[in-house]
Amino acid sequence: MQFQDWFVNGCEGSVLLDDSSTIKGEKNAVPNKNSARGFEVIDAVKANVEKACPSTVSCADILALAAREAVYLAGGPYWPVLLGRRDGLTASEDAANTQLPSPFESLANITAKFTDKGLDMKDVVVLSGGHTIGFAQCFTFKPRLFNFDGAGNPDPTLDATLLTSLRGLCPNEASSDSNLAPLDAASVSKFDNSYYKNLVNNSGLLGSDQVLMSDNTTAAMVPYYSKFPFLFSKDFGVSMVKMGNIGVLTGQDGQIRKNCRVVN
Repeated sequence: MQFQDWFVNGCEGSVLLDDSSTIKGEKNAVPNKNSARGFEVIDAVKANVEKACPSTVSCADILALAAREAVYLAGGPYWPVLLGRRDGLTASEDAANTQLPSPFESLANITAKFTDKGLDMKDVVVLSGGHTIGFAQCFTFKPRLFNFDGAGNPDPTLDATLLTSLRGLCPNEASSDSNLAPLDAASVSKFDNSYYKNLVNNSGLLGSDQVLMSDNTTAAMVPYYSKFPFLFSKDFGVSMVKMGNIGVLTGQDGQIRKNCRVVN
């Protein structure tokens, strides 16, 4: 959720806003619909924080802290979270659809979206490692299973055993589009470096994952992180701090929302 928020017009809590008469929010954008979840967790934290310190801690900061704690509790790294962000006054479904990287995009396009935010190719590889936890809907990778080349053949880079398994989970029919598959079947709920081990074995779930092995620069980083989990943890924290500085609102810009779902 943090990535989906901060990559769209900066770290200002826009993904948390519900649709309203004046706002067409980001929750129903293609990358987020039936995918981004956990909003009720942020709501609960915000309600408790407001009781203790009214109009003091922004929803953007709560999201930053919640993401860090979630990663840490799942076995991942712990990094310093700078605070003092303020919340944005609007959201944009169109911006979410265009600014967020797609699982169908080329590595060049994905990298361009990162560099547009002040990040680099190393951040692409490191932050993609967040796919060591979570799930993806079948429609996000189904073309790799049945018609990758337009002639009815699967993606030749996909491991044959994984292909068989995924075809059972995601049969070639529209009714399976929303079925869920683990992004990292080796450790579904543990934050570790097995994501990179999967890529080395041609077992990346999304095309945008496995494509990291198609470029000399990114392909050189993947086995490095697959062998040295402590270096992945260290670099992941560094990239998260960098991402946390994208488009931050401070001073009198924005506001401190009392309810993360609506502007004051």
